[in-house]
Amino acid sequence: MSEEAPVKTRVVFNQKGGVGKSSITCNLAAISAAEGLRTLVIDLDAQCNTTQYLLGEEAEDCSDSIEDYFNQLLSFSLVNRSLSHFVRETPFQNLHVVPSSPNLGDLHAKLEAKHKIYKLREALEGLKDYDAVYIDTPPAFNFYTLSALIAADACLIPFDCDDFSRRALYSLLENVQETQSDHNRNLVVEGIIVNQFQPRANLPRRVVAELREEGLPILDTFLASSVIMRESHDRSVPLLHMAPRHKLTEQFQELFAELHEAAEVA
Repeated sequence: MSEEAPVKTRVVFNQKGGVGKSSITCNLAAISAAEGLRTLVIDLDAQCNTTQYLLGEEAEDCSDSIEDYFNQLLSFSLVNRSLSHFVRETPFQNLHVVPSSPNLGDLHAKLEAKHKIYKLREALEGLKDYDAVYIDTPPAFNFYTLSALIAADACLIPFDCDDFSRRALYSLLENVQETQSDHNRNLVVEGIIVNQFQPRANLPRRVVAELREEGLPILDTFLASSVIMRESHDRSVPLLHMAPRHKLTEQFQELFAELHEAAEVA
């Protein structure tokens, strides 16, 4: 990648919880880093699942987090620390993270009131050391999610193939389109990731087929449901490093390749 090439920033977003946002964020980022790309993950979810996944026990000692970054924006200090100050190394080469905090929600209303919605984009524009950025978001369309969508080049939408998720999907896409219109005309929906797919069940296959008939951008690579993901979470080790030959790991690699090839064509 040339020095002049822009950072490719992806936000992983769904207003519904439990659809695998953190798992997808961390495992795609781990593959990106293993491919030799300097990769940054930003955790905007107060549940801190991504932070815990990538840092393990060290997540308990995150004195500088994205909460601290946003908090300084509310102060009257003339000198604020750049986002790079809040970056932490992970145990994995080329992979870094800006940790989240359980207290992140306490700042939400204050940041909205002070109109800080473009600050994350400005912060990322100032980062020159990364080839790829992945942003994990909370299960809600709020200040943090909107900040991420404004800052991103592309949006990835995890989808777990049930009727509740399908209903939420249309509302989600409307929110993304509104963000495109009002704040970030360069934002694209890179694709809908079918997660926890059960190929032998009729409902998931029917739902996916119907969404494709509607013209929605369903990605070709599906991610299977597997207990290995829970083990990966428990050990705080992404699948590529814990079980490189597992079927789900291979699916993540195929997904990464699909996204990379599509980005090159674009």
